[in-house]
Amino acid sequence: MSTQEILLELRTKSGFSQDELAEKVFVTRQAVSRWENGETVPNTETLKLLSNLYNVSINTLLGAPNKLICQCCGMPLEDEIIGHNKDGSLNEEYCKWCYADGTYTYSNLDDLIEVCVKNMVDETFTEEAAREYLKTTLPTLNYWKKYDELSDNGEFEAFKKQLVDEINSLGIEGLPKVEKLSALVGKYVTLEYPLPSGINVKFLNDQTTYLGTQLESDIVDGLCFGVLANMDFIIVCTYEENGENPELLLYKKR
Repeated sequence: MSTQEILLELRTKSGFSQDELAEKVFVTRQAVSRWENGETVPNTETLKLLSNLYNVSINTLLGAPNKLICQCCGMPLEDEIIGHNKDGSLNEEYCKWCYADGTYTYSNLDDLIEVCVKNMVDETFTEEAAREYLKTTLPTLNYWKKYDELSDNGEFEAFKKQLVDEINSLGIEGLPKVEKLSALVGKYVTLEYPLPSGINVKFLNDQTTYLGTQLESDIVDGLCFGVLANMDFIIVCTYEENGENPELLLYKKR
């Protein structure tokens, strides 16, 4: 699709008139009309406003001329998995797992490789081949080439260690020792927990990136512990295969 078609489609789907859109991005209705007729293209600052308004990348607004990949893990980037800056705008260089709300979530290349390998192995790609591919490819990406410049001098790793210590001090029966936490997007880990009142509740935002892990129970076969945390809370739950029969064990504000 061309830029004019994309802009028309996004405006229509959002239910805005040309006048309403013009007001939101500080241009005239005539400017919006010219975009949609293909006479002109929004300037850089207006593209940023449109990107924030529609929650799509500037690359998408321009007809996807570039193939975006995460500059930390190498994952192909679609709009729904692009990471966000602190101000809520999209950062088109990173996925949600590697960059969350202005924070880089990986400082150790080996840790990232361990996470990625689990998601790459299949009938045609062995663990050995996946590991070798990542060891060769990841160091060529911008984040790892510029790590000294982009890193936060260990502040985020210190925060993760603090969370691990807090979780292990909770004394939850049967919970194996937590060794590390990885970035997890709410959409892929959220569960509905039954409350005594009979209603089911969700505590996670689908679009937010959390820190968490899954641990198999040492006591009950087929039972897993799920641990999720951020600056504000810690959640510990149990569930069976495919997230069946979830039970909330702890929700603790920090």
